[in-house]
Amino acid sequence: MLNTAIAKLAAGQNLAGTETREAFDQIMSGGATNAQIAAFITAMRMKGETIDEITACAQVLREKCSRIHTQGDVLDIVGTGGDCANTFNISTTSAFVISAAGQPVAKHGNRSVSSKSGAADVLEALGVKIDLPAEKNEELLQKINLCFLFAQSCHASMRYAGPVRKEIGIRTIFNIIGPLANPAFASLQLLGVYQKELVLPLARVLSNLGVKRGIVVYGNDGLDEVTVSATNTMAEIINGKVTEYIFDPADLGFKRCSKADLVGGDAQENAQITTNILNGTERGCKRDAVVLNSAVSLYLGGKGSIKECAALAEETIDSGRAYEKLQQLVKLSNM
Repeated sequence: MLNTAIAKLAAGQNLAGTETREAFDQIMSGGATNAQIAAFITAMRMKGETIDEITACAQVLREKCSRIHTQGDVLDIVGTGGDCANTFNISTTSAFVISAAGQPVAKHGNRSVSSKSGAADVLEALGVKIDLPAEKNEELLQKINLCFLFAQSCHASMRYAGPVRKEIGIRTIFNIIGPLANPAFASLQLLGVYQKELVLPLARVLSNLGVKRGIVVYGNDGLDEVTVSATNTMAEIINGKVTEYIFDPADLGFKRCSKADLVGGDAQENAQITTNILNGTERGCKRDAVVLNSAVSLYLGGKGSIKECAALAEETIDSGRAYEKLQQLVKLSNM
């Protein structure tokens, strides 16, 4: 089956969902050689991934993960990476604000791919224990509305494809499906992408995967975040309906920043930036970026309009609740 799928992809033909599932399941079950894996993901990349192919691959990866069981609507805020912008960890910092404002967050992430510091790197630098069993993450989510799901721990099946993916060194289906495979099966999601052309297709994929409310965003300055330095191309999912639009944070009173103002450093430097934002020391563009991404996430959680949620995010930081959430995660993850 896998060789047949490779031949079709190499000929520029799309695979049906069932064909994709069978081929990708063979890869993620250890039934493919490195050469077959490389051929499959490279041929699919060269042809261009379809909505059905992305959906099928994400479904396989989700089925093979260490599942996190949750109650109620849980949110994930995550980016595909690959924007090569070296920003500080905006989504990870926002997760503390969102959860402190009352929306449970199961943050899915990994070590750095295209930047100096991935979510796992900065959380480790902050003192969070990241390599936790599913039961512990379920406990954290229940107790403090927040857990971090370390992709390397949650997706054991990646051991079959991970080395090949790293060796070939190009963007492949794995860059796209990683953020779609949250082990908590989050029903709410803010997903940043590295390419404008991915916005609408990935919104449809999220809908296919059962996300009730979600937004896929491309910052028109090139960021895989909701950016404060430009307008944003967004596709919003509400119960299966997808709407695409341009969102300008300036319309809500956000000051336009330079993209350079959002640049971070290594894990230690980014940990300090996160700390300064959460404890109220940082008052500039970096804080604005976190407030904005938190606001859009809280909007998805039904906490009000984006403008109302921006005020909620500001108050959550200024009250000290966001910094307290960081302290809680550090303490409880190490117990």
